[in-house]
Amino acid sequence: MQCKVVTVGKVRAWYVYFTIGVFLVVAMLAGSLQPLVSTTQLAAAVPPVFQGNPSQPQIALACNVFWGEEYLPDMLKTLDENNIHITFFIGGSWANKYPEVLKDMANRGHELGNHTYSHPHPNNLSKEKNKEQIVKTEELVNSVTGIKTNLYAPPYGEYNNTVLLAAQELDYTTIMWSIDTIDWKRPPPEVITERVLKKLHNGAIILMHPTAPTAKALPGLIAEIKKRGYTITTVSDILK
Repeated sequence: MQCKVVTVGKVRAWYVYFTIGVFLVVAMLAGSLQPLVSTTQLAAAVPPVFQGNPSQPQIALACNVFWGEEYLPDMLKTLDENNIHITFFIGGSWANKYPEVLKDMANRGHELGNHTYSHPHPNNLSKEKNKEQIVKTEELVNSVTGIKTNLYAPPYGEYNNTVLLAAQELDYTTIMWSIDTIDWKRPPPEVITERVLKKLHNGAIILMHPTAPTAKALPGLIAEIKKRGYTITTVSDILK
């Protein structure tokens, strides 16, 4: 009986030593493997652009287009009358319905950016699905206008590292804004003008959409921006 007790004691002691040994080995391996794990994680993407050159009195109008085609003729006419070119971020499914309007924008010399194909929430998509949205729109815009887009405005202003990497790997610059007209809520034209003018600054990117109040506000807004000494141009121009 005594022998059996000793045997059990030895087995338990061996098990304790074995467990401690395994724990120490795992701990050491974890420490040595941690750098390898870290290096295989996704790289940090280049941050989005919120404004242009702060040393130049230039501002850019960035108009996202996924609807509102009925207001674009008046907006384009106003821009022509003031000899101004702006940046239109194009929704692919919209362009598929209105290729002639898209072609008209390009023929008038406006810059064309990419605003995805179906206006999804980018943060909910994988990197590959984000790329598909951008590429599908890029190919459509190119087939209609001969222009390859290289500026990307994510829908809803959403972005995370995955979204930014998707754009970056396709050689796109992700564009946000520093002044928001919030014109999609259809406020009175004077409200749109006030929102812009009270925040006006060098290198400002002003977000807008083709809406009735935007079309009405645009002539006076352009005049006041010019009066304050700013040049109105495209997003690409203010990034130089």
